[in-house]
Amino acid sequence: MTQDVTVENPATALSALCEADIDARISFDDKAEVMEVSFAGVSLSSSLQVNQFYDRIEERIAQTGEGQWFFLVNYGATCIASAAWPAFSRRGLELNKAHSMGTVRFGSVDSTRAQIEQDAASYAFHPNLFDDRQAALAHLHSLPSPRRKKAAMQPGFERKDWNWRIDFKPDDQIMKVDFSGFTFEHSRDVTDVYDFIESQVRSTGHKWYFLINYEGTQIQPSAWVEYAARGKKLNQNFSLGTVRYAPGLEAETDIRLRSESQGFLPNIRNTYADAYQLVVEMKAADAGTH
Repeated sequence: MTQDVTVENPATALSALCEADIDARISFDDKAEVMEVSFAGVSLSSSLQVNQFYDRIEERIAQTGEGQWFFLVNYGATCIASAAWPAFSRRGLELNKAHSMGTVRFGSVDSTRAQIEQDAASYAFHPNLFDDRQAALAHLHSLPSPRRKKAAMQPGFERKDWNWRIDFKPDDQIMKVDFSGFTFEHSRDVTDVYDFIESQVRSTGHKWYFLINYEGTQIQPSAWVEYAARGKKLNQNFSLGTVRYAPGLEAETDIRLRSESQGFLPNIRNTYADAYQLVVEMKAADAGTH
């Protein structure tokens, strides 16, 4: 197992951490199938800071090529402000659902321990809180490994199912994307869908305003890392502006959280009419700058 992650200044706030600082707090033991994350000495005061940290954890997991790990989490002298806790709780729960084969936590101060225990009671998971790293690690080593096979990621649709979900409106410079009623179960679904969308957009030779229907759309935790990455790439390469409408509460919350740390405007509206009007306003603003 890797050594304990050390922090030279225990009072370091996340706002002072760069990507390399976060990376120093994340390590992987391939043989033991353990990912260790250290929040030791970190002060998280906002949802933006929380999202930056969890974005990087997800990216590091994706880089390993293996989606399932045992989680060993160090909460020594961690301070999580009340304003940051909803985001911290949600991102942590999603990360565990998507990638954890078992999670243990150690070293938490009383306030953090109380919050974790409250979440455990609300969301029906075992907090697995230990006083020290050795005891936490011993518990992880006692658990069997249920790693999923990558071959189990079977596509949930056929390509023909997407032909009617992409619609170009040249007179309006709009590409409509219909995600309504669709569930992205895992990264394979995301890859297949975005490969298709990208091929369609690229073939036009133009950039477009994207108008996306999220009514009844579900993006499972195991799909979010790839979904965020592919959506960002598509927008950077081909979008003149992107507007989303009619997401459910879960999808909207996730989009808004990730927009904080990933540098895009969520541009969410309740109805198609409101979303279309925002595109009109975007086009007018763009015309005024030329």
